[in-house]
Amino acid sequence: MPEVIKTTLETLELARILALAAISFAVAIIATPLVTHFLYKYKLGKYIRQDAPIFAKLHKHKEGTPTMGGVLIWGTLLIVISAFALLDALFENSIFSTFNFLSRRETLLPLGALVVSAFVGLADDLIGVFKIAPLGKGLRMRHRVFIYTAIAVIGAWWFFDKLDWDLIAVPYLGEFSIGIAYIPFFIFMLVATAFSVNETDGLDGLAGGVLMMAFGAFGVIAFTQGKFDLAAFTAVISGALLAFLWFNIPPARFFMGDTGAMSLGITLGIIAMLTNASLLLPLIGIVLVIESASVIVQVASKKLRGKKIFQSTPIHHHFQAIGWPESKVVMRLWIISALGVGAGLLIALTA
Repeated sequence: MPEVIKTTLETLELARILALAAISFAVAIIATPLVTHFLYKYKLGKYIRQDAPIFAKLHKHKEGTPTMGGVLIWGTLLIVISAFALLDALFENSIFSTFNFLSRRETLLPLGALVVSAFVGLADDLIGVFKIAPLGKGLRMRHRVFIYTAIAVIGAWWFFDKLDWDLIAVPYLGEFSIGIAYIPFFIFMLVATAFSVNETDGLDGLAGGVLMMAFGAFGVIAFTQGKFDLAAFTAVISGALLAFLWFNIPPARFFMGDTGAMSLGITLGIIAMLTNASLLLPLIGIVLVIESASVIVQVASKKLRGKKIFQSTPIHHHFQAIGWPESKVVMRLWIISALGVGAGLLIALTA
C-alpha cells in the first residue's frame, strides 16, 4: 500500500476512534443522572465493614455512598457498540458502517468477557449492599478467584484453539511460541489483573484514573498494530471512564463497585493478550502491581512472622493511616501510573 494512502487511512481511523471516545463520554455524562437517581432512590449504598478497624475508621464517613457505579462504564460501552452494530445492519454501507467496531476477531471476546464478569460483579455488589454475606463483604476471595479463573479458562481456550495463538512477545527479543504453556500463562495474567484492579478500587478516583490511562495505552498499542476496532473498543471504555471520573473524584458521587472493577480487570487482561503486549502490562499497570503486591506481602508477613508490615492494605490505605489526605494518595499514585504508562509505551513503540 502506498505510504500516502496508508497515512490517510490511519488518519481517518484515528478520527473515528477519537469520535467514538467523545460519543462514549457524552453518553455516559447524559446517563449519569439516571444512574445516580436509581442508586440513591433504592439506597444501594456501600456498607463499611467493621472487621478491619483502621479501614473502618478511615472510611466510615463514606458509608451509604452508592456503589455499582461501574454500570455506567460497561453500560455505556454496550449502548455504543450495540447501537452502531444495529445501525450498520439496518443501513448498510452508510456512515454507521464506519463507526461499527464490533468484530469477531478483535472485540467479540473482550466484549463477552466484560459483560459476563460485569454481571457477576453486579451480583457481588448486591450481596454486599443487602448484607446477604457475613459482614457485608460480598463474595469471598476464593469464590472470586474461582470466577476469574473460569472466565480466564474460556479466554485461554479461545486464543489457543480458535485463534491458534501461543506466542509471547518479549520486547526487543521477538516472539516466542510456548505451546500449551500459553494456557496457564493466559489464566495467570487474567486472574492477576482482575485481582489487582479489585484491590486498587479503594479510594475516590484511584481505580478510574489508573484504568483510564492503562486502557488508553493499550489503545495506542492496538492502533500501531492495525487493530483499529480494538483501539476503538479501548477508546470507548476510556471515554466512559473519563465521565465516571467526573463524578468519582473526591468526594465521590458513587463508587465503581465490583461490577466495574471485576469486568474492567478481566477486559484489560484480555486486551493485553490480544495485542501480545502482556509482558508490558505490569509496567503499564504498575500501580495495580504495587497494590496487589502490598496485600500479598502483608498476608505472607502475618503468616510467617506474625507481624504486619503495613498498617493497612492495600497500600493506599497504609498511606491514609499514616496521615496522607486521600486526594494526595490518589494523585501521587496517578503520577506513578502515568510514568509506568509512558515507559510501557516507549518500549512498545521502539521494540
